[in-house]
Amino acid sequence: MPTKSVFPALEAPKAEKRPRSQIRHGVELIDDYGWLRADNWQEVLKDPSLLADDIRAHLEAENAYQQAMLADTEDLRKALFEEMKGRIKEDDSSIPMKDGPYAYGSAFRKGGEHPYFFRRPAEGGEQEILLDGDREAEGKAYFNIGSIEHAPDHRRLLWSADHKGSEFYTLHLRDLETGSDLADRIENTAGSGAFDAGSAGFFYTLVDDNHRPSKVFYHRIGQDAASDRLVYEETDAGFFMNVGASLANDWIMISIHDHETTEYRILSAATPDAEPKLVAARETGVQYDLAAAGDEFFILTNADGAKDFKIVRAPAADPSRANWSEVVPHQPGRLIIGMEAFKDHLVRIERVDGLPRIVIRERAGGAEHAIAFDEEAYSLGLIGAAEYDTGTIRFTYSSMTTPAQEFDYNMRTRERTLLKTQEVPSGHEPSDYVTRRLMAPAGDGALVPISLLYRKDTALDGSAPCLLYGYGSYGITIPASFRTTPLSLVDRGFVYAIAHVRGGKDKGFSWYEDGKRSSKMNTFTDFIACARHLVAENYTSHDRLVAEGGSAGGMLMGAVANMAPEAFRAIVAQVPFVDVLNTMLDDTLPLTPPEWPEWGNPLASAEDFALIRSYSPYDNVAPRAYPAIFALAGLTDPRVTYWEPAKWVARLREHNAGDQPILLRTNLEAGHAGASGRFSRLEEVALAYAFMLKVTGMMKVTGKPDSRSAGAEPT
Repeated sequence: MPTKSVFPALEAPKAEKRPRSQIRHGVELIDDYGWLRADNWQEVLKDPSLLADDIRAHLEAENAYQQAMLADTEDLRKALFEEMKGRIKEDDSSIPMKDGPYAYGSAFRKGGEHPYFFRRPAEGGEQEILLDGDREAEGKAYFNIGSIEHAPDHRRLLWSADHKGSEFYTLHLRDLETGSDLADRIENTAGSGAFDAGSAGFFYTLVDDNHRPSKVFYHRIGQDAASDRLVYEETDAGFFMNVGASLANDWIMISIHDHETTEYRILSAATPDAEPKLVAARETGVQYDLAAAGDEFFILTNADGAKDFKIVRAPAADPSRANWSEVVPHQPGRLIIGMEAFKDHLVRIERVDGLPRIVIRERAGGAEHAIAFDEEAYSLGLIGAAEYDTGTIRFTYSSMTTPAQEFDYNMRTRERTLLKTQEVPSGHEPSDYVTRRLMAPAGDGALVPISLLYRKDTALDGSAPCLLYGYGSYGITIPASFRTTPLSLVDRGFVYAIAHVRGGKDKGFSWYEDGKRSSKMNTFTDFIACARHLVAENYTSHDRLVAEGGSAGGMLMGAVANMAPEAFRAIVAQVPFVDVLNTMLDDTLPLTPPEWPEWGNPLASAEDFALIRSYSPYDNVAPRAYPAIFALAGLTDPRVTYWEPAKWVARLREHNAGDQPILLRTNLEAGHAGASGRFSRLEEVALAYAFMLKVTGMMKVTGKPDSRSAGAEPT
């Protein structure tokens, strides 16, 4: 890897060392930069102005340094932003979905940052705007709509908004006859709610001071929220909780879960004052999900050793586990991802050999057929329907070269109707691009899928720069779907690659298990194997390879930076979860107890402590030549707190034996998801891409393919 830096020789901020120590399992942990964690972090989430002056000064110094180091990319960033914006249909609109007398949808106006939501008569007629996101966002530095739900009687709208990026949502109730919000306003919620069957009130989840959704309440419209009925309280801080309604609005369902265990409590939506009834008591490692279907429930579960899940049914009158009977048996290697139940059909989406398909099952006779596609790598999304009594469902299809297509599908006639194809206003010719699926051999013999996208005229002789993206946690699968933003890199000669590493469910549930807890190292070594395979196959070279990941994928970035710094020219870590050990030792943080099943509990277990300590990126920074690193954070992020990347960058700088820069940008007005507007987000993407192009010597303003110089040396 070249050692000469392409960045100016500016002095980087140097964080003070104020050592803090703790002893765990006989081991002393000394954290020189622990002071960057605000003691009043709960208050800062709600009011960023309360951040201590010394911490704010340090973050602002980091931002100024990052801006200076990338000052020469200003024209490039503007060009990238305009390119990416040009691929977005500014006045895009969803296809309205019928629900009773109306069809509901959302749209953007030209130049708008936020969507507006509308409805029109189901049989056609004038559009009625229900909620205007741009209007609601006026004068706010940050604004994000959490959810929107209309009442069964279509007279009111329940909607939520986050004004800080901290994911404390305020629920609002709108009268659709007057267009005005009522006095029924509830703060500090998880962001969604569910109406009862009579539209007389709604259920919601309240978030406590530690940002944990611990209580479900019922609010009767028009009454003081202080008198709302407590429906259920979860006392175990290790569990998440949310509340929702069934498709037919006949059941209220409270889902209580961590990353490996589920419990549901249900009550009839027609009797909101009833006590919720337990479906199946939580049993460690047993997961299940419910779909109400008239007089029965369908249940997707991994119970009884069904690792890749099966579907059972149970009577609605008593859906306890003793009454479960099998409908779709467990089949190893066929991972059932999700399901929806309708009056005459049961629909499931599953993944076989890494590719998704939608399967339609007749409830009366059990006959099945699948909706599948033939591309080498593609993505399917099941939208479903807004009505229970329907024969038509909606789904989306895309690949890395094919823009998203939205279809209505008649489950009886098997007729497929194309409703919409994603428009790319600035132009996109799929035949100019190639998508491929490779298999990288891991050290233990496992084959790790890699999805690739590149222009067909890109030289595959090792000279092309490459962006390799990875995640690999919580069983989340990164689909090989169409994304417009990477085209700005691909059109400049980049190969864009997704490493489907262990820790996701890309190859079934075992693929997830082989990348968590005691097997977590597989996630990191898989990613490194993918990087080396791309070089071995001449798609790129190590000195032109950029790695990117966010959140838990940012932990992946931190780990591979420690384990194989020579494999990468640069690393971009978005809101990176890099202080894993300290975070998992702090049970006051919002996500720590619910995360223990994923990573282990280092408070209770010396073995888990040693395991996490062995890979935690912050704890394994050591004197070595690191690649160029760009970390991005959000001050009000409740998921990956801002101090994790701030501390990590400080320690990296202290130990970096090379001359590549370590940069940090903290968005002081946003949280985990970054800027809230659709175009504001593009500015953040443009900044990260400008860094990638600069570090690989591709810093041209134009993205036209005939101006590429894929073999150019870094400038």
